[in-house]
Amino acid sequence: MKQSVKLIAGNWKMNGLCASLTEAEALRAELEKGPATCRVVLCPPATLIDRMGVALRGSSVEVGGQDCRAERCGAYTGDISADMLKDAGAAWVIVGHSERRQGYGETDAVVAAKATAALEAGLAPIVCVGETLAEREAGRAVEVVRGQVLNSLPLAAGGREFAVAYEPVWAIGTGLTPTLEQIEEVHRAVRAAMIERLGLAAATAPILYGGSVKPDNARDILAVPEVGGALVGGASLKAADFLTIVRAA
Repeated sequence: MKQSVKLIAGNWKMNGLCASLTEAEALRAELEKGPATCRVVLCPPATLIDRMGVALRGSSVEVGGQDCRAERCGAYTGDISADMLKDAGAAWVIVGHSERRQGYGETDAVVAAKATAALEAGLAPIVCVGETLAEREAGRAVEVVRGQVLNSLPLAAGGREFAVAYEPVWAIGTGLTPTLEQIEEVHRAVRAAMIERLGLAAATAPILYGGSVKPDNARDILAVPEVGGALVGGASLKAADFLTIVRAA
């Protein structure tokens, strides 16, 4: 099963200053000439969410955050809550990205708490899952990803808008990608786990593929069964590259 409209989300990561908004504006201009057949989300650094929202106001491009804290407020210097992202103009938020899991030790429980906070704030979470190279080489990719889905996806997501993104850790920023067959295998396992966790309410929620998605491989990846979109890193920083991926959906 898959949803009829794909979702293409761009994750700018720790890149972008005010001048970078010209790329978002260029994307908007091109999509006004020829509307996308998919949903499009840009997730800039938190410092740009408000200004990007202003730049894209009235367009079809939605704005998202890259992370949030599970707590709504408190003595957490430097952190940002889901309510703050919503207040700044975000509609989506990425949680559990491999860079957060690997670099900050975020567990499935932490990711689930963040996703719950996002839903409570009125944001749609993009819950990320994915195996390491060692887990892939040990033949445990499906097992690992299935467990992450079951333990990271909160029951509160049932009947709400959300997405799951499969991003093999070893493919993030490396230029490496799994085979199309491997992508399909994991995406089918993700769908089964989503339905096991949330029932048929999760039968059409988009499953994005993330990990070195580029203009030259996007069309093939997006044609794989159960791939309902893409979570794009570096290629989302340039309007021309990101537009090519959007047009491939």
